[in-house]
Amino acid sequence: MPKEKTYLCLCLDCGGQRQLIGNCRLCDSAQTPEAITETLIFNMELGYPTIEEAIDKFESYLDAAYDAGFKSMVVIHGYGSSGSGGGIKQTMRRHLEGNYYLPKVGSYYFGEDLKVGNEAFEELLKARSSIKKNQSHFLGNAGTSVLLLG
Repeated sequence: MPKEKTYLCLCLDCGGQRQLIGNCRLCDSAQTPEAITETLIFNMELGYPTIEEAIDKFESYLDAAYDAGFKSMVVIHGYGSSGSGGGIKQTMRRHLEGNYYLPKVGSYYFGEDLKVGNEAFEELLKARSSIKKNQSHFLGNAGTSVLLLG
């Protein structure tokens, strides 16, 4: 049996649940939707993109997530097989550290720095307690980053 699609946004025109990107499936509205959850899980690796393709897609989703009112994003960028991290991860983190995504990204945390009970994890929970229900995606995972939007 196919998995039922989960929609994370509401269409402001018809009130139906819809995807973040693209037109509403119900009324074809192109208006920016409204987030119905606080956290967006975004996988940059889907479809095996080049670094440039992955970053372009991420930036589109970041813009849309920010406009829709998401409070945080868990970004799955992968670790890579080189031992020092893959190109998508390195580029993403270089952009974060260079404040490339300000003002949309207020703060960020790298998955490998987040462990239950440590200072970084406690700081993250203090800033966005709802992120705890998504911790299985990022705790101790060097292939992820958590972004707090706004």
